[in-house]
Amino acid sequence: MHAIRKDSVNLIAVAEHEEGQRLDNYLIKILKGVPKSHIHRIIRAGEVRLNKKRCKPDNRIQAGDTVRIPPIRIAEKQRPSESQAAPAREFDIVYEDDALLVINKPSGVAVHGGSGVSFGVIEQIRRARPEARYLELVHRLDKDTSGLLMIAKKRSALVKLHEAIRNDHPKKIYLALGVGKLPNDSFHVKLPLFKYTGAQGEKMVRVSKDGQSAHTIFRVLNRFSDGLLHQVGLSDLTFVEATLKTGRTHQIRVHLQSQGCPIAGDERYGDYQANKRLQKLGLKRMFLHASELHLAHPLTGEKLILKAPLPQELAQFVLMLENQEKAV
Repeated sequence: MHAIRKDSVNLIAVAEHEEGQRLDNYLIKILKGVPKSHIHRIIRAGEVRLNKKRCKPDNRIQAGDTVRIPPIRIAEKQRPSESQAAPAREFDIVYEDDALLVINKPSGVAVHGGSGVSFGVIEQIRRARPEARYLELVHRLDKDTSGLLMIAKKRSALVKLHEAIRNDHPKKIYLALGVGKLPNDSFHVKLPLFKYTGAQGEKMVRVSKDGQSAHTIFRVLNRFSDGLLHQVGLSDLTFVEATLKTGRTHQIRVHLQSQGCPIAGDERYGDYQANKRLQKLGLKRMFLHASELHLAHPLTGEKLILKAPLPQELAQFVLMLENQEKAV
């Protein structure tokens, strides 16, 4: 681990085992306690240099690169206190060997610290496994999304999995409940998605021709429209399976919203009034769950099909809707 002095300029040489990472993620690791927002600020200001040149947060670092890090000055209140240190926590393990860990992440837990969150899944797992030499997130899940999350236990596994993700593998299947009616039982949505910053500084995505290509396959599993929904002012709910062909930020959430069927309980892209009515029926979270992963093992090539059942609170909500349909 690099010895960093935050009160002076540091010139750091990237080691072989560190290459391939995004610059911002690399700096987050070596500048312990410095908020991600501050790291992005000093990169954009040109204070961080990669091989003596200006750089961007998403630049990939290579072995032998030189990173210039300026003196870090942040307000005392931004520094995490000891009380904010990540508590040790293990999560439900779906698969584990010496190269790969796949957990079933609960809703309401961020995958990593930053953006106002002191710690996330990865910090908690590292705290629970102090003997582990290497633990890195392979991909992200939104804080309020539950389900399958991959963590690499070896650098070689991370590199292979990132290569697979760039080629739109592995196959990722989600379960979601939409507020509204979808006309077709099975359909493709191919709408480009553009990332931008919202009024409160939050990460947002919208459909735009200037965005990145995005492709989701939806299959309707069930439709609900009964007296119970009408009693709280709702007309239709649609239970769907979503298969990602690309892996863009908020892809399923924005693609479903674009079809006039936003995800139930989605505070960012959903229907505020509908969400309040769904709370009366007992839905307290966003109904989006990463339920299946189909992938080749990054080191052995073995075909893995991993599954995480719907969390109890979502399964019970669907069961209630199904029982109401039968009763009508």
